[in-house]
Amino acid sequence: MKKTLTLVVVLLLILGLTACNVQTESQQQQPAPAPSGGETPTEGEGTVTVERVPLRLLYMSYQEPVVNIVQDMLNMNGFDVTLNTQPDYASFKAQEDAGNYDISMSGWTTVTGNPDYAVRSLFITGGDYSKLADPALDALIDQAALETADVYVDTYKQFEKVLVEDNAYIIPLYTGIKAQAFNETMLKADSVRLSKSRAFVWEEVEYNDASLHETRPLVLQQMLGSLTSLDPIKGNDGSINQLNTNMYVRLVNLTDDDQVVSRSSLSYNHAIAEGNSEYYFLLRDDINFAKVENMEPVDTGVLVGAEDVVFSLLRAADPNAVPDHRTFSLHSHIANVEIVDNLESLSDVKVSGSDELITDALSKDLPAAITTLVTDKADVDNASGAYQLVKLTTTEPFPQVLNYLAHQSAGIVSKDQVESINTYDMATFDITKDVPYGDQRVITEGDTYDNHLWTSGPYALIKKNDYGAEFTASPAYRPGDPEAAVIKHVTMRFIPDLASAVSALRAGEVDLVYNPPEVQFSIIEDDPNLTLQMMKSNAVNYMSIDMLGESEFAKSADLRKAVLYSINQEELIAALGGYSFPAYTTLTPLIDTGNVVTADPAKVQEHLQKYFSQKQ
Repeated sequence: MKKTLTLVVVLLLILGLTACNVQTESQQQQPAPAPSGGETPTEGEGTVTVERVPLRLLYMSYQEPVVNIVQDMLNMNGFDVTLNTQPDYASFKAQEDAGNYDISMSGWTTVTGNPDYAVRSLFITGGDYSKLADPALDALIDQAALETADVYVDTYKQFEKVLVEDNAYIIPLYTGIKAQAFNETMLKADSVRLSKSRAFVWEEVEYNDASLHETRPLVLQQMLGSLTSLDPIKGNDGSINQLNTNMYVRLVNLTDDDQVVSRSSLSYNHAIAEGNSEYYFLLRDDINFAKVENMEPVDTGVLVGAEDVVFSLLRAADPNAVPDHRTFSLHSHIANVEIVDNLESLSDVKVSGSDELITDALSKDLPAAITTLVTDKADVDNASGAYQLVKLTTTEPFPQVLNYLAHQSAGIVSKDQVESINTYDMATFDITKDVPYGDQRVITEGDTYDNHLWTSGPYALIKKNDYGAEFTASPAYRPGDPEAAVIKHVTMRFIPDLASAVSALRAGEVDLVYNPPEVQFSIIEDDPNLTLQMMKSNAVNYMSIDMLGESEFAKSADLRKAVLYSINQEELIAALGGYSFPAYTTLTPLIDTGNVVTADPAKVQEHLQKYFSQKQ
């Protein structure tokens, strides 16, 4: 057995041994000093009757170990917690949409590695996943987006103060680690990547026995089996992030430590011009779209070209491009995307912060020197010097746009194919009748199967059912190139229970488990056939209040702050095995603002008294 463990995690494990263990409610000999209906004097007012506060907590079943601890903490501080347990994300989302909760368990992973992603979708008014409408937060998010790293730390510190200290819009729990466990007797260890932000990379994985590459499926696991959408812009959750990342190529990618690169992307090279508002991408010509015929991917013969890039990115930025657009706020800084047809127009343009010319930066390590730029994909021939060049212009100087272009929502789709499928009327769209591009029904076995996907990445999705999904390497993706997929077939098994997933890994039924639970780490470490990889992640777990709803918690900052100061993060982390880290907001893994929150029963009482004094 081999184990990869970062130094910071080792230190946390040592410190965790000294932390006290959280007690369950039944283990406590005396209740915490929480109100239970008595009368508490309040300065300047006679008495205030403080009662226990009912609280509906919504969560998914896999979160139960955390929820049990949180429930005890809240019950001990004067709340009566009722649990609303849902088996999967689709059911959880339905309960959220129906407003059947006061507070929900939430989590966010900054899969692009940049701080704007950590806040924009979640907290800006009208954001894809936002439950807030606070002009102060909006202004700080937009201000920080335009600042460099040496400046935006202070802005994000102010943002965090408004979000947590002033309003308790979210209740931070802990920052997790990113982990995966794999069968080292089956998989070649140095081909299995663990990236801080990017989804797991399939095409580089190799077997120890290379003779299996063409025949044996690589068996992976994910918890969620109901897929939001195979249209990259219509989903941004754990059901599709890894799948869409491996099915659609992007203009850039992230390295394992979150650097933006052109490697394994649609671009040979990319460059930022002076002013940080213009971005150039020189496209390669060895990637075609693949489609599925007779349960096999085939090369359509259609190049993934500049017109597809323009179409894909402009629709990503347009909130009205599709019904239920889930990612538009990530791309809101895109002002225009266009095809450059005149190489001479760039003759004097320099790379940002450098004396290097844009044309020189784009010309490195090409099959042939650039002799002409073409607008029609039919005229592309890199070997003879004919290339396509895409220029993206941002609304304001915004270098973080590159991180967003590495996100799965910036995956390149076929303009012609998407437009041929999405013929519905936006004003009258009906999900029970209309089948948009990427709807999971088209790849689900049975009467609904009619696979219309055209994929641009290394793998094509063939079909799915309730138990898993099957993928095959695309013959249209860089054929014959070492960066094309090594293992031909991938099977994604849907196993919602992570303990069961680890059991399947140990039994040889799956090859790799993504984010196994901390309580299973020792079991994995003791198995001589398994390797456990770990690093500090960009994932933050917190509780979310629907501030757009009618709950008492939406109406009262004091009630929310009473919840905030009820949560003892250190006890929670210790009870979960000591592998996690304290959190303040979704920015915590990315930026050291110095902000912390500490459990304080006295503050709980103070805010409950204020809440009830306002009601009486």
